[in-house]
Amino acid sequence: MNTIIKTNFNFPGQKKVYHGKVRSVYTLDNNQLLMVATDRLSAFDVVMPKGIPYKGQILNQIATKMMKETEDLVPNWLTATPDPNVAIGEACEPFKVEMVIRGYMSGHAAREYKAGKRILCGVAMPEGMKENDKFPTPIITPATKAEMGDHDEDISREDILKKGIVSEEDYIVLEDYTQKLFERGTEIAASRGLILVDTKYEFGKTKSGKIVLIDEIHTPDSSRYFYEDGYQERQLKGEGQKQLSKEFVRQWLIANNFQGLEGQPVPEMSDDYITTVSERYIELYENITGEHFIKADVSNIESRIEKNVASYLTK
Repeated sequence: MNTIIKTNFNFPGQKKVYHGKVRSVYTLDNNQLLMVATDRLSAFDVVMPKGIPYKGQILNQIATKMMKETEDLVPNWLTATPDPNVAIGEACEPFKVEMVIRGYMSGHAAREYKAGKRILCGVAMPEGMKENDKFPTPIITPATKAEMGDHDEDISREDILKKGIVSEEDYIVLEDYTQKLFERGTEIAASRGLILVDTKYEFGKTKSGKIVLIDEIHTPDSSRYFYEDGYQERQLKGEGQKQLSKEFVRQWLIANNFQGLEGQPVPEMSDDYITTVSERYIELYENITGEHFIKADVSNIESRIEKNVASYLTK
């Protein structure tokens, strides 16, 4: 199936381009930023060789919907989505930290806990917890933003301030916005029979100095969801939780001896497995948004994007 993995666009008014792990970010005239959500799949901070059909469309459309559902709480960068894979908004200077917030002890937090650690990013985790248990209150565990190919690294609030990565005045705002967004995300998830387990938010500062939400929000790439139905029973029995996230990809990679460590070859994903991953992403979309997923025309994704963006920019 057709996917978009690499982008080499030359949009009207284009000044420069940056290729991230999943998104390609184009800087345009008039202080505009254009993000193309590709079908690239990143896990353990490594981009997989093959794309996942419709993944970019899914991420872009979930993020757009969630930004609209939270814009009364936190301002965001978004102004338009002229194509299923494209978002356009105000150019910002990104903060060099990701604001990770965890309501439950899962994923990275659980792996650290199993290794005997009780402090994560300077935050204490209670004794006697089981994997996927709910924290007494959500904890913020920031990470430094990595360049492509490097690993994001855990960092404490104290180190962020001490190293001057973010000023204390700004960091207080980032914490406040992170907590508000997670609370709203938890409410949205609950209305759809889901539990928002953990997620990350990224923020930037506009030319006028306003802090805004950027990048993605509440997508399966940036968030982990459980199904509410049966959660308690599975915890009591010590069973794994039914997840809606890309953790299933991470687990498949771990089972195939890959965790992004030096010298580990990336396992080959068969076409059948890639189809399964695509279907899982569509399931994620429909559960997270409560809407039926409509597949965009992928016969020529690049020309579709060029046409839609040019039409928007020349209006």
